[in-house]
This record gives sequence, C-alpha cells and structure tokens, in this order.
Amino acid sequence: MSHKLEGKVAVITGGSSGIGLATAREFVAEGAYVFITGRRQSELDKAVREIGNNVRPVQGDVASMEDLDHLYEVVGHEKGHIDIIFANAAVGGMAPEGADASPEHYDRVFKVNTRGVFFTVQKGLKLLNDGASIILTASNAHYLGIPSFAPYSASKAAVRSFARTWAAELKGRGIRVNTLSPGPIDTPIMGTSALSPEEVDKFMAQIVASVPLGRMGRPEEIARVALFLASSDSSFVTGIDLVADGGMTQI
Repeated sequence: MSHKLEGKVAVITGGSSGIGLATAREFVAEGAYVFITGRRQSELDKAVREIGNNVRPVQGDVASMEDLDHLYEVVGHEKGHIDIIFANAAVGGMAPEGADASPEHYDRVFKVNTRGVFFTVQKGLKLLNDGASIILTASNAHYLGIPSFAPYSASKAAVRSFARTWAAELKGRGIRVNTLSPGPIDTPIMGTSALSPEEVDKFMAQIVASVPLGRMGRPEEIARVALFLASSDSSFVTGIDLVADGGMTQI
C-alpha cells in the first residue's frame, strides 16, 4: 500500500501535544520524516516515544528568532530540504474581556500566534522544495465575535491573511499555502489561558453547546485534515481556509 507522504520531510511547530502531535503521528504513518518543535524537552521526549520512528525533536519557542534559526540549521544539516511546513504552535486565547485584558497577554498572543507563524515560514523558505505545502493553523474564532477572545481571534485573522499573501507570492514555485481553522478541540492548549480551570470548563460547555455536531473535536480528526492539505490530494488547493469545526461557523 502506498503512503501519501512517502519520502517527504515535514516540520511541525507545536508538535509535542494536541493537534501538532496527532499530525506528526499521522504524517509519519503516511511515510514522512517529521521534525517537531516544542518549548518543553520532557514533552518532546514523550511525543517521540509515542510516535516511534522517523521523528526528530528540536526544542524551541517560535517566538524566539534564535530558536527558529536553530531549528532550520538542524533540518538543513540532517535532511537538506523541506516538503511540508505546518506552522501550528500557538498559545491559548481566553483572557478577561476587552477592558481588562493586559498588554502582556496581548503581546504574548501576537508574539507566538502571529509573529511566530510569520518567521516560521519566512525562515523555512530557503529549505522549501518547489511544489511544497505550507499549512498554517488558524481558528474558527476569527469568523466569530467571541467574548474574551479579542487578541486571539485577531491573531488568527492575521494568519489567515498571511496564507493569501504567501499563496500569491509563492505560486510561481508551485508552493501551496493554506490555513486550517479548527473549532473547539480537546487539547492541552486550554490550560494556557488566563482563566481559572473552573472558568475554562464553564466556557467550554457554552462553546460545545453551539457546535451542531454536539461535541468537541479530536486532535486526530484535525490531523487528517492537515494530511489532506499536506498531500497531493489537495494539489489544486491553495489560498483557502479549511474550517473543521463541527459546523459551528457554517450552520
């Protein structure tokens, strides 16, 4: 049986948990060699044990230019090229509503979710093969007016805009650029919010009530969407935002 990513080299930021980890597992199962990043070495080590073969962890924070340079030095030295970049690393979005949101929260969200994505792609371009696929994790939040999510939603709207611009800039090289916008997914990112666990639970119950399919999504479900965007199955797809949110923004 042929694999959809046979012989491909992929870089997945935020690959030690949640959507990133599930996608790394999916990509490896489909024949890719995957570099995963994360800020905590212990989480990376655990992810590598789960995935098994054909995965290389590189500790780093996408908000750090030095860490991104180190990532691509490792990739360049070990593989020399990249076929897939999945710019997925992000921090959680919930904070006190507008008037009470802190400058520190705003800066952290944009530094990781927007600046981090921008330079993850920019710095990886020199290693990217013609015909490659770039996938950016956005969020269905950029379509919605969700209280307490102003900086997060805006950071993801910027990511959506990056995809359009890069799709136009890189079309001559056959490089496709798309965003993937999940809805509420059962991942550890919720623990990075500025709210208490009780507030998070209450908020998530309200969110799930607004999902037509009646539940949160699973990381594995988003990984399969990422696989579609990474593989030749989506060879005529570029510049889009593929929303996977149980119908939340569409029905």
